[in-house]
Amino acid sequence: MIMSRQPGTEAIQKNGWLLAHKWLLARRISQLTILTLFMIGPWFGMWLIKGNLNSSLILDTVPLTDPYILLQSLFAGHNLETVAITGAAIVLAFYLLVSGRVYCSWVCPVNMITDLAHWLRQRLNIKNASSISKNSRYWLLAVTLLLALITNNLAWEVVNPVSMMHRGLIFGMGMAWTVLLAIFLFDLLVSRRGWCSHLCPVGAFYSLLGTHSPLRIRADARAQCDDCMDCFVVCPEQQVIRPALKGADKNIGPVITSANCTNCGRCIDVCAKEVFHFGLRFNNKEKHKHHFNNQTKNSTGAEVL
Repeated sequence: MIMSRQPGTEAIQKNGWLLAHKWLLARRISQLTILTLFMIGPWFGMWLIKGNLNSSLILDTVPLTDPYILLQSLFAGHNLETVAITGAAIVLAFYLLVSGRVYCSWVCPVNMITDLAHWLRQRLNIKNASSISKNSRYWLLAVTLLLALITNNLAWEVVNPVSMMHRGLIFGMGMAWTVLLAIFLFDLLVSRRGWCSHLCPVGAFYSLLGTHSPLRIRADARAQCDDCMDCFVVCPEQQVIRPALKGADKNIGPVITSANCTNCGRCIDVCAKEVFHFGLRFNNKEKHKHHFNNQTKNSTGAEVL
């Protein structure tokens, strides 16, 4: 597909640049704020949060534990402390409500690197992409748990880019630069959103948490869709859009129910027709009479979705 313009151009013309990037800006503020809260302790001695994204303590009171870390610890045969279990329960409850992949788009600092690679990939008009199955991340997730079981250690955390980036910001980047640069170049030159959408086992774990999350992106105004494809271009998990936007039949409702949707909100930002909005997964029924095409075509008639 050859883009004659950047996605969201019409939305910018209609709503202005800020409104056409509101959820993207909100995500960046969220990611940078969370990272800053962790960093001001070791950098400036103001310990609002102690620890890191794996395990932390807010104001020396509220524990937070990454449930993926807890699961690895369980496979490694570690004794689980009550505070760790409590912290994991808090985090688990949050992501079960808002969708697990929210971690990927609103919390994970590596997402800013992969988003930059995707932005540059578009600007350089790089089209090549390796064929990596999106199920590969689930196989890698299984491997990380198997490694924990075999080694009795959190083996994955030694090379986990998120953990390496966090340690690097505190103690010096060292090898973290190499890993993060490799991910950037992989996404830029080898595979479109290859790390986050195809390989990252952390994203795979959190997608499992979002299977039945109530907070979803809805396409209630899908009858207004003009097939501009902007939402498809910006979506990090393109396969999640079609069922809600262009259902195969009238029984498929407007909610993007896929657990792999990151709830990033970019489809909302770039849509000049205001097809999408945040809502709940309930009442997933067709609200508008609309003829659904079996194929979505771009302006040249070539099948793209």
